[in-house]
Order: sequence, then structure tokens, then C-alpha cells
Amino acid sequence: MKLSDLFTNLADGARSFEGRIKKWQEELEAKSAEMEAGARRWQEGAEARQEELKKKVQGYLDDASESVRTQWNSMQEGWDKQVAETKAKAAEMRAKVDSMNAEDYADWSEAYAANMVAYAQSIQDEASTAVAAAAEARAKADALKPKTS
Repeated sequence: MKLSDLFTNLADGARSFEGRIKKWQEELEAKSAEMEAGARRWQEGAEARQEELKKKVQGYLDDASESVRTQWNSMQEGWDKQVAETKAKAAEMRAKVDSMNAEDYADWSEAYAANMVAYAQSIQDEASTAVAAAAEARAKADALKPKTS
């Protein structure tokens, strides 16, 4: 093989490789945009679900006794405080890792997201237990009500 043919083959290979890299980058950018859009849709949905839940809770509280409302408000203040503390801690951690290189920051963000999902699932388990307890308590309360004919 001639030296000129070798250089031609190398140049062709390099052009082909550059084309594949450009294609991979475009695909990655498209997926990144897709993931960002999905995250935005999820957040908008979460906000809508939160608003709906607040309305339901308010409906329950409107029908509840004063002692139940007082206890609920006390618990709600504690939960709100914990959420605010969690958000503040997350912001503090993000500020510390913001100086990392992109790959490390991406790894940290993924780990943080997985941790928050696990935390949310444990809270969801607690909510499921609370729903079951509420249904059981409602059934008992309804069974104790005098029946009218």
C-alpha cells in the first residue's frame, strides 16, 4: 500500500468517525431535551396533584371538629418545616457540588434524584397506611352510627 493511499484511508476514517460523533451528539442532545421536557411535565403534574390534594384535605377539615383541625394544623406546620429544611439542605448541597465537573455533577444529581424518589416512596408507604387506617376508622364510625329506618 502506498503512503498516499494510507493517508487517504486514514482521512476517510477520520471523516466517518467525525460524522458518527456528530450523530451521537445530536441524539444525546435530543434525548436530553426530551428528558428535560419529561421532567417539566412531571413537575407540572405534581403541582396539579398537590393542589388537588390540598383541596381534598381542606374539604375533610371543613367537616372535622375543632380539635381535629387544631391537631391537623400542628402536624401540617411540622411537615411544612421538614419540607423547607429538606429543600434548604438540597440547595446547600447543590451549591457545594456545583463546582464539580459536569460528569461528577451529573452522577451526583442522579444519585440525589434516586434518593429523593426512595424517600418519596417511603412517604407514600406511610400515606397508604394512613389511607387504610382512615378507611377502617370510617367503617367503625359508620357502624356505630344509629341506623334510621
